[in-house]
Amino acid sequence: MMGDVDTLGEPPRLPSGPMEEIGRGMKVFDHAPVEGRWRLLAGPDDVLELMDSGAAGVVALVREAGATFLTPLYDELTAIVCTSGTLRSHIGIVSREFQIPCVMAAAFPAGEPADGVAVRVDCSGADGVILA
Repeated sequence: MMGDVDTLGEPPRLPSGPMEEIGRGMKVFDHAPVEGRWRLLAGPDDVLELMDSGAAGVVALVREAGATFLTPLYDELTAIVCTSGTLRSHIGIVSREFQIPCVMAAAFPAGEPADGVAVRVDCSGADGVILA
């Protein structure tokens, strides 16, 4: 679910056409599809920036499944996509507790989307699917 303003202070732009699958991984739990803005969070500095500007509507991409730096944002994030880990990794466990849709060990055959791209995270099927 997207808010009225994205993290850049601009109204969110939804894709003009149908979305296509760009990535897939293990869903942590069943959840209806959500939409938001793609954002790589590489470390605490990125989290601090979002704490100032707001993380509502953000689909966070993280690399390390044991990363704890997301903790201050869990109540705001729309979804989490991690390129490593398992369902029992720290991010998987915490996202389930906070009921934030989460995809673990996500792979992007054609490459990851750029920051700011509107994406959909769908955890309603057998796998977690990322569309843009």
